[in-house]
Amino acid sequence: MAGFFLLYLYQIFDMGKNYCISKEVPVVGEYDVVVCGGGPAGIIAATAAARQGARTAMIERFGFAGGMATAGLVNPISVFTYKGESVIGGIPWEFIKNLESLGGGLVEKPLGNVAFEPELYKLCSQRMLLEAGVDLYMNSYLSGCVEKNGRIEAVIIENKNGSEALKARYFIDCTGDADLAFMAGVPMQESEGRPLQPMSTYFILGGVDTDSPLIKEAMHHNKQGENCHCLPVRKRLLELRQTLNMPEFGGPWFCTTLQPGTVSVNMTRTAGDACDNRDYTRAECELREQVFRMAEVLRNNFEEFKGSYVSAVATSAGVRETRRIRGVHTITAQEYVNAFHYQDSISRGAHPIDIHVAKGASQNITFLESPAYIPYRSLIAENFPNLLVAGRCISADKTAFASIRVQASCMGIGQAAGVAAALCNKNGCDVQNTDMNELIDTLRKIGANI
Repeated sequence: MAGFFLLYLYQIFDMGKNYCISKEVPVVGEYDVVVCGGGPAGIIAATAAARQGARTAMIERFGFAGGMATAGLVNPISVFTYKGESVIGGIPWEFIKNLESLGGGLVEKPLGNVAFEPELYKLCSQRMLLEAGVDLYMNSYLSGCVEKNGRIEAVIIENKNGSEALKARYFIDCTGDADLAFMAGVPMQESEGRPLQPMSTYFILGGVDTDSPLIKEAMHHNKQGENCHCLPVRKRLLELRQTLNMPEFGGPWFCTTLQPGTVSVNMTRTAGDACDNRDYTRAECELREQVFRMAEVLRNNFEEFKGSYVSAVATSAGVRETRRIRGVHTITAQEYVNAFHYQDSISRGAHPIDIHVAKGASQNITFLESPAYIPYRSLIAENFPNLLVAGRCISADKTAFASIRVQASCMGIGQAAGVAAALCNKNGCDVQNTDMNELIDTLRKIGANI
């Protein structure tokens, strides 16, 4: 297992000269499959690959799994059923049932949104991964990759041990921002117009009157074909906006955390690019200010919130949109809204097409007539024989992506990517040559709805 890669890092100084610094990086693990990112897609991808017999590792930048669900407090998990039909099954649904058994999940019937308690989400994720035999590299930041003859040989991570390398036969990018794919040179979708959908920082309020009719109604997301934002509060906030000099807001959406007197709140927003470090830093500072301003507005203007206080702020701003790969197939809006069934369909999606405007309080939302399908070809790119992506960085146009980006859909895609990587490893083939009959049969056997 021991070995070294020689990396060359370039620094450009003020005098305009390039200086080359070489660095030996120890190989600390060799695997069949390495999953980069421990959010909803990554948790399921790593679990699926390991259960199919692949030696699997997962890299996560935080000290816990869950990604936008736990670091971002994005609640609820949307959406598992549609018009009475199960849409996402298998390991993702097993995760929900495990979370429910811990007292950390509430399935909102009939829609199949799942409200959750963030700390139990972390625990449930950790247990599932470890029980599957996944090696975890937490508190580790993906910083680069090593390629040879078009294949990714290793990824480089940074942590308290310094720079380390993990080798693998196959890699799955579940970073949300397509970080590994971008580092490897995978072509990305064109911007399709700017700005991107806005970022939002969720927060949790304690001291809320959760027994009041207004909050009881608003904090359960269980209505088919309806946007679950709190209309009475929204109407009043729009009336007060100029008088109170409020920042731009969305929703608001309130969700139960399964604890009495507490709700998660989704209403802050700012335009920005989370793949630009300086812009992301600016956005997070701005959003944190908005959290406390909005909490004050709610407390001072609504009886239900008069005793409320900020009990938690998301560790990371919620990111709706950044990079998406240009894959073998790009899912189009027409295909998605018409529920086109591909020969290589490997997962589904049922969340409405949900496009938040970068500036202002509006939102463009289109409900689907039928659950859509996701093709395997949107998880892979030409000329990258051992790389798959899962989650919101798959190959889709801006409209289709606006539905695919939610947690349940990402979990379903992660399941397919994990199984595919393990099967490719077993069969010794490139990801472009996956045996689709075997992949589809395997997914069906473990409960996927495809």
